[in-house]
Amino acid sequence: MILSTPAPSSAFLTTTKPSPPFPRVSKLCFLTPSYSLSLRFRSTARRSTTFPCALSSLNLHAMAELVQDKEVFASAEVDYSKKKNRTRSRSFLDATTEQELLSGIRKESEAGKLPSNVAAGMKDLYQNYKTAVLQSGIPNAHEIVLENMAAALDLIFLDVEDPFIFSPYHKALRKPYDYFEFGQKYIRPLIDFKNSYVGNVSIFNEIQEKLQQGHNIVLISNHQTEADPAVIALLLETSSPHIAENLIYVAGDRVVTDPLCKPFSMGRNLICVYSKKHMNDDPEHSEEKRKANIRSLKEMALLLRGGSQIVWIAPSGGRDRPDPLSGEWYPAHFDASSVDNMRRLAEHSGAPGHVYPLALLCHDIMPPPPQVEKEIGERRVISFHGAGLSVAPEISFSEVTAAYENPEEAKEVYTEALYKSVTEQYNVLKSAVHGKQGLGASIPTVSLSQPWN
Repeated sequence: MILSTPAPSSAFLTTTKPSPPFPRVSKLCFLTPSYSLSLRFRSTARRSTTFPCALSSLNLHAMAELVQDKEVFASAEVDYSKKKNRTRSRSFLDATTEQELLSGIRKESEAGKLPSNVAAGMKDLYQNYKTAVLQSGIPNAHEIVLENMAAALDLIFLDVEDPFIFSPYHKALRKPYDYFEFGQKYIRPLIDFKNSYVGNVSIFNEIQEKLQQGHNIVLISNHQTEADPAVIALLLETSSPHIAENLIYVAGDRVVTDPLCKPFSMGRNLICVYSKKHMNDDPEHSEEKRKANIRSLKEMALLLRGGSQIVWIAPSGGRDRPDPLSGEWYPAHFDASSVDNMRRLAEHSGAPGHVYPLALLCHDIMPPPPQVEKEIGERRVISFHGAGLSVAPEISFSEVTAAYENPEEAKEVYTEALYKSVTEQYNVLKSAVHGKQGLGASIPTVSLSQPWN
């Protein structure tokens, strides 16, 4: 879901305690948007005609719990909306210079309204963003930095005062303030569109047509940066605006608790889950995380049951990272269980379901730390750079696994087929962006274009 914001320079929210129904933990980076579902479907003799395997457990009791959860979150959203109408600090919105913005951070920190480590993170964010936008060579870069950072710092501060609580399924907040457009505007100056490309626009058009017909779409993708959701939406806003605005991201818990990240997450459609990689970071809350994932899975099933949904998931469970020896970037391998869960959800939703492999290249815009970090506080380096996005034809499970009788083997074969497609597309994007081959990097299966031209 989702965006680009360097995290604070040191860990914060370390005393945050989980609060049901979606536990809130102390550690988090920023999305986006996304992490693998740490749930497994179990074979049963009787299967629901609407939901796959274990989803038949969505009995009356479970549905009652889900309705109760919805009521709790609906109440919270109303309360949050009311808070938004309160008298707000003008420390950031009224700033007309860099000095006034930085002074606002110091003022609110000295007043005890901003924890010192959050204030430090806000300053770091400003400097990193400024450096990146100035790299773009845009004539009015200083004005863009000031305007976008004033909005970002104000929203971060607003959430520190009145923290927003994400529901298992979070629908992008577009009114009274449009968080989606805020995120788009913030990330736009970081993308070098002259050196960016979209692969197979015709297939994206095919996907939009299927959505209009009531079909469900699952995009199995690699995951590169915290800015992925915004990068995807920006690269598709000209040719596939419906996908750009309606995509639902399966997002890990780290995107919905960090105050520097939350305003960006609030502008995306999210299914919030706990990543396998972080499920046991805090053993005391592992069971609460498991229950939260079950609630999120129920929400996913209900959404797909209605049809016309498009879901993005990175079944690697986290962001891609470069090879420690060669420094080369490549898509992280996919978890077969996560792929299979999403496939079953789509196929058994009651509406036609399709799985497409999607490749994304944008790691230069905000590369992750070399190693997975449990604690919050990773240092982000933001830069202005080209990016790429490509989708390949859907891959049918029945066709790919027709010769395999063993279910586990079939899952692995299908996952590998998806991963192979993503890697092939990624290499084409890499040649176009990093190899400077541009549109000439196209191959028969990946036709590159720049829809915004």
